[in-house]
Amino acid sequence: MEENMEEKENVPIAPPLKVVDYKTIRKAKGWWMAVCLVEAYGKKQISLYLWQKKEEGWKRKQKFGIQTKAKWQDISSAVEGFLSQMDR
Repeated sequence: MEENMEEKENVPIAPPLKVVDYKTIRKAKGWWMAVCLVEAYGKKQISLYLWQKKEEGWKRKQKFGIQTKAKWQDISSAVEGFLSQMDR
């Protein structure tokens, strides 16, 4: 789902995390998934968030952080290894 920058809703991430940038992966039927570049205490990390819409607003259900390029390479390599085993 591509969003116009003017229509972008702020992701529900609270201090001390500062959102540098983000990209929505999917936002539909009360669920919102986004990859966010966040900074806290002078360090940046990439996090994958999943929020669920409740009466009181968006509530975080899951968060997965990637702190280093090396960690991402390990994760990416493992995922790539399984792709050929998927049905589609």
